[in-house]
Amino acid sequence: MDAQSLVSFSPPSMLLTGIIVILLYTIYRFSKPRYQSNFPPLRQGWVPWIGCAFEFGVEPLAFIDKMRRKMGAIYTLYVAGERLTFLTDADDFHHFFQSANVDFQKAVQDPVQNIASVSEKSFFQFHTKIHDMVKGRLASSRLMYFHDDLCHEFDKEINAVLSVKGPCNLHEVVRKSMYIAVINNLFGQGVLPTTDQAKFKDLEKNFVLFDELFEYGARLPSFMIRDWSSSKWWLIGMFKDLYKGIKNKERTENETILQTLLHLVDDKHAPNYALLFLWASLANAVPITFWCLVFILSDQKVLSELKAEISSTLGPPGKGHTRITEKQIREMPYLRWCVLEAIRLRPVGIITRRVVKSFKIKEVVIPEGDMLMLSPYWAHRNPRYFSACEEFKPDRWKDADLEKNLFLDGFVAFGGGRYQCPGRWYAQMEIQMYVALFLHKVDCTVLSDHIPSPSTKHLVGTQQPAEPFLVELTSK
Repeated sequence: MDAQSLVSFSPPSMLLTGIIVILLYTIYRFSKPRYQSNFPPLRQGWVPWIGCAFEFGVEPLAFIDKMRRKMGAIYTLYVAGERLTFLTDADDFHHFFQSANVDFQKAVQDPVQNIASVSEKSFFQFHTKIHDMVKGRLASSRLMYFHDDLCHEFDKEINAVLSVKGPCNLHEVVRKSMYIAVINNLFGQGVLPTTDQAKFKDLEKNFVLFDELFEYGARLPSFMIRDWSSSKWWLIGMFKDLYKGIKNKERTENETILQTLLHLVDDKHAPNYALLFLWASLANAVPITFWCLVFILSDQKVLSELKAEISSTLGPPGKGHTRITEKQIREMPYLRWCVLEAIRLRPVGIITRRVVKSFKIKEVVIPEGDMLMLSPYWAHRNPRYFSACEEFKPDRWKDADLEKNLFLDGFVAFGGGRYQCPGRWYAQMEIQMYVALFLHKVDCTVLSDHIPSPSTKHLVGTQQPAEPFLVELTSK
């Protein structure tokens, strides 16, 4: 052994190394959350504060199921300073949705502040008012006020995509045409730049980036996701430029939801709330529409049955404008089954509540301060409620009492409790309408040889496809 090696193993060096090891262990030991024996089993990880964030972040949906199999129906992950306690048994879900010991607003306030720069004070002052306004304006009994205009917009945009020649990515086709139609329907004709191709391209580019990195924006500092942050402020700036003109319009009974929203909130944060409403309007229903079409086009039996139902209801396709009435939508139950089955297979990854007071579930104590987590994605793969749970089987929905708007047991895609999704009836209407018009007007030749996998990295919002689904479109 040479002199340099001897120096490196000298007693002072060994002592310093020992002190560092003891110090690191002490930091780790005292940074661990103190759990009692009747708390849920804990996956701590070995890095102080970080916990199992790296494991969880690689493929969060897969990790959630892996930990369920290993740790049981209720377990906790320590992730970047937060205790995430997962409920995976459907018998326990009522605690998540109905318990007075959990709070939705306190769970989402921090992410909303990071995502849209809405202050804590403003959020707690206006969130419930916004939720109730949207719920009232988009109630099932009021969809008649949106139906005809949305149908006209979809018909126009589907005609436009028929000009695309050669192979195209169905996700991009659906996304662009639905973005324009839904924005015009909910925000008002000409309010956002949907008719200016160059300006709309900028809007689409910035919104897609904002949407794709949405959950990273909720947790990471902006300097780590500079492109996302730039898109966020571009979108907020767009609404700032429009704000005064929209708010100063004369108020009428027929004002848009955007106009009502801007009058409801404080001036400082109005553009920020407009951005959140834009995301809520587009982020889930649009990819679900894509997935619904993919599942239908990939199953010839389903496709044939649905085409027959659409044809018998709407008649032969014409060259001009196609109008679908509310009555005709109700006369196509198989269409609704297909939409709900797509929602079942591609719901949001997780929903969350903050535990504001410790309580018990099956003798397990859920401690105050935990984030209580439920995964609709995995709840909808519970064989107790959904046989052949990975298969697209629209017929399973014949057992639901949809006339009374009652879904199948185990279906939690729209959440529950006080803050159930306020736009759920509008979302179902728009997806059914778009799918019916698309299949009625378009001959779609599938070029891809398999259904694309969903991205396993997304938890907030509907999973995006991990690869293109190529098709060729021709007019009927």
